[in-house]
Amino acid sequence: MALCCDLGLVPYAAAHRLQLDLVGRRIAGALDRDLFLLVEHPLVFTLGRHADRGHLGLSEAVLRERGAELARIERGGEVTCHNPGQLVVYPIVHLRQARLAVRDHVARLEEVMLQVAADCVVKASRDPRNRGVWAGGRKLGSVGVAVRHGVAFHGLALNVVNDLDPFSWINPCGLAGVTMTSLAIESGRPCALTEVKTSCRRALEQVFARRLEEIPSHALRP
Repeated sequence: MALCCDLGLVPYAAAHRLQLDLVGRRIAGALDRDLFLLVEHPLVFTLGRHADRGHLGLSEAVLRERGAELARIERGGEVTCHNPGQLVVYPIVHLRQARLAVRDHVARLEEVMLQVAADCVVKASRDPRNRGVWAGGRKLGSVGVAVRHGVAFHGLALNVVNDLDPFSWINPCGLAGVTMTSLAIESGRPCALTEVKTSCRRALEQVFARRLEEIPSHALRP
């Protein structure tokens, strides 16, 4: 069994601090089960630990004028965007205990997004050249992870009903000219985020082969 918590709309910095705290507890054994956090963020651009700031098409000052946060973090990968209407999942997973390689963990996160897309009648696929999931050559979801003492964190970001215009301000995932898309665009119908979250929980249970116990956010306090 693993734990699952829907945090709702949370500023990126607060969610990042929570992740680091939970990772520390998972490493120490104070948190004895893996945990999946479901969250949305206000507009923020995150850069992986080796990301090239040249992939930001606008200056940091202009991004902030447009209401965006900017954060450099521990995950791999380049720059990406999070905003409301995008489903972000942060799995705190002890890879060492599960004897799971990082590449297999990433593949599981992609599989979760593929299953959610299928539930929304969207045909999505992997691209062997670029991690994440794609629909008709357009990028639908991204993956970026970090690992600390055998515990993986960060995770996936799936575009559901979010505004895609901010992606045009950057080279998403370091890919110039890439077109972003969403479940709403690809399905041609409104996609309720609550329904997508339910689909995501089912996919997490199936792909990670464990039942999820839903817990309130206050239960995550030390």
